[in-house]
Amino acid sequence: MKNKLLSLVLFGIASLGLTGCVVNVGDGESDWDNHGGWEKTQNKNRDNLAKISLGMSKEQVVTLMGTADFNEAYIQADKEVYVLFYRTQRTQGDGKTTKDECTPVVISNNAVVGWGEMAYSKI
Repeated sequence: MKNKLLSLVLFGIASLGLTGCVVNVGDGESDWDNHGGWEKTQNKNRDNLAKISLGMSKEQVVTLMGTADFNEAYIQADKEVYVLFYRTQRTQGDGKTTKDECTPVVISNNAVVGWGEMAYSKI
């Protein structure tokens, strides 16, 4: 009887220890839909875009703006061309960033030659 009682107590304590916590590992965008993450990112990117000037190097742009949401690179007439896309406006409420929600920064031969849709359309 004593062994049964001791076994029951140990089983009860063990079962309490096994009721663990639930950890929610999301996709990193849980804050994206509630005007927190995407709005802060857009505002920061807009503020930083106003600080870009023609002739800045790619390294200076990345230091100022951070990692681009999208990028493209190619060679045109022996010049390296990079296009860095930064999120600046929300068009869809789906929590995903798309190129149409970004402003392109065009860099040719390691110097900013323009930003925005007009600069992108001219390359």
